[in-house]
Amino acid sequence: MQGSSKSNGVLSSALRQVEDGVLFTAKIVAGSSRTALAGVHNNMVKVKVSAAPEKGKANQCLVEFLAKEVGVRRKDIAIISGLTNPVKQIRISGISAEELVLRLNQSGKGEG
Repeated sequence: MQGSSKSNGVLSSALRQVEDGVLFTAKIVAGSSRTALAGVHNNMVKVKVSAAPEKGKANQCLVEFLAKEVGVRRKDIAIISGLTNPVKQIRISGISAEELVLRLNQSGKGEG
Protein backbone atom coordinates (compact mmCIF):
# COMPACT_ATOMS: atom_id res chain seq x y z
CA MET A 1 0.00 0.00 0.00
CA GLN A 2 1.44 3.31 -1.00
CA GLY A 3 1.76 6.10 1.55
CA SER A 4 -0.36 8.65 -0.32
CA SER A 5 -3.11 10.72 1.21
CA LYS A 6 -5.58 9.07 -1.17
CA SER A 7 -4.75 5.58 0.12
CA ASN A 8 -4.92 6.88 3.70
CA GLY A 9 -8.48 8.08 3.09
CA VAL A 10 -9.55 4.85 1.41
CA LEU A 11 -8.04 2.74 4.18
CA SER A 12 -9.55 4.98 6.87
CA SER A 13 -13.00 4.54 5.34
CA ALA A 14 -12.68 0.74 5.72
CA LEU A 15 -11.95 0.97 9.47
CA ARG A 16 -14.35 1.58 12.34
CA GLN A 17 -13.16 2.79 15.73
CA VAL A 18 -14.72 0.81 18.58
CA GLU A 19 -14.35 1.18 22.34
CA ASP A 20 -11.31 -1.08 22.72
CA GLY A 21 -9.72 -0.82 19.28
CA VAL A 22 -10.51 -1.04 15.58
CA LEU A 23 -12.99 -3.20 13.68
CA PHE A 24 -12.81 -3.85 9.95
CA THR A 25 -13.89 -6.23 7.23
CA ALA A 26 -11.13 -8.05 5.41
CA LYS A 27 -11.14 -10.03 2.18
CA ILE A 28 -8.57 -12.81 2.46
CA VAL A 29 -6.99 -14.40 -0.58
CA ALA A 30 -5.47 -17.65 0.67
CA GLY A 31 -2.83 -19.63 -1.18
CA SER A 32 -1.12 -16.55 -2.63
CA SER A 33 2.54 -16.56 -3.60
CA ARG A 34 3.33 -14.30 -0.61
CA THR A 35 1.62 -12.74 2.37
CA ALA A 36 1.00 -9.01 1.86
CA LEU A 37 -1.51 -6.21 2.05
CA ALA A 38 -3.25 -5.79 -1.28
CA GLY A 39 -5.13 -2.53 -0.74
CA VAL A 40 -8.76 -1.72 -0.10
CA HIS A 41 -11.53 -3.06 -2.32
CA ASN A 42 -15.28 -2.50 -1.79
CA ASN A 43 -14.55 -1.05 1.67
CA MET A 44 -12.69 -4.21 2.69
CA VAL A 45 -9.00 -4.46 3.52
CA LYS A 46 -7.62 -7.03 1.10
CA VAL A 47 -4.88 -9.30 2.43
CA LYS A 48 -3.12 -12.04 0.50
CA VAL A 49 -1.83 -14.91 2.64
CA SER A 50 0.54 -17.63 1.52
CA ALA A 51 -1.06 -20.32 3.68
CA ALA A 52 -3.68 -22.68 2.30
CA PRO A 53 -7.30 -22.28 3.44
CA GLU A 54 -7.32 -25.54 5.39
CA LYS A 55 -7.44 -26.41 9.10
CA GLY A 56 -7.20 -22.76 10.12
CA LYS A 57 -3.78 -22.24 8.51
CA ALA A 58 -4.83 -19.16 6.55
CA ASN A 59 -6.42 -17.60 9.65
CA GLN A 60 -3.27 -18.24 11.69
CA CYS A 61 -1.11 -16.75 8.93
CA LEU A 62 -3.40 -13.70 8.77
CA VAL A 63 -3.24 -13.07 12.53
CA GLU A 64 0.55 -13.48 12.62
CA PHE A 65 0.99 -11.18 9.63
CA LEU A 66 -1.28 -8.47 11.03
CA ALA A 67 0.39 -8.65 14.45
CA LYS A 68 3.82 -8.18 12.87
CA GLU A 69 2.71 -5.41 10.48
CA VAL A 70 0.76 -3.45 13.09
CA GLY A 71 3.12 -4.09 16.00
CA VAL A 72 0.63 -5.69 18.39
CA ARG A 73 0.47 -9.07 20.09
CA ARG A 74 -1.33 -11.91 18.31
CA LYS A 75 -3.81 -12.11 21.19
CA ASP A 76 -4.83 -8.49 20.43
CA ILE A 77 -6.18 -9.62 17.06
CA ALA A 78 -9.52 -11.44 16.93
CA ILE A 79 -11.42 -12.83 13.97
CA ILE A 80 -14.95 -11.93 15.05
CA SER A 81 -16.74 -13.66 12.18
CA GLY A 82 -15.91 -15.50 8.98
CA LEU A 83 -13.54 -18.16 10.31
CA THR A 84 -14.36 -20.40 7.33
CA ASN A 85 -15.11 -17.60 4.88
CA PRO A 86 -12.73 -15.39 2.88
CA VAL A 87 -14.60 -12.31 4.13
CA LYS A 88 -13.88 -11.79 7.83
CA GLN A 89 -14.64 -9.26 10.54
CA ILE A 90 -11.44 -8.51 12.42
CA ARG A 91 -10.90 -6.56 15.64
CA ILE A 92 -7.51 -5.26 16.71
CA SER A 93 -7.50 -4.20 20.36
CA GLY A 94 -5.43 -1.46 21.94
CA ILE A 95 -4.95 0.71 18.85
CA SER A 96 -6.81 3.62 17.26
CA ALA A 97 -7.96 3.64 13.65
CA GLU A 98 -5.60 6.54 12.95
CA GLU A 99 -2.61 4.67 14.41
CA LEU A 100 -3.54 1.53 12.47
CA VAL A 101 -3.58 3.49 9.18
CA LEU A 102 -0.16 4.97 9.99
CA ARG A 103 1.38 1.61 10.85
CA LEU A 104 -0.06 -0.20 7.83
CA ASN A 105 1.16 2.54 5.50
CA GLN A 106 4.63 2.46 7.07
CA SER A 107 4.83 -1.32 6.77
CA GLY A 108 3.62 -1.27 3.17
CA LYS A 109 6.15 1.25 1.85
CA GLY A 110 8.63 -1.49 0.97
CA GLU A 111 5.99 -3.52 -0.89
CA GLY A 112 5.57 -3.80 -4.60
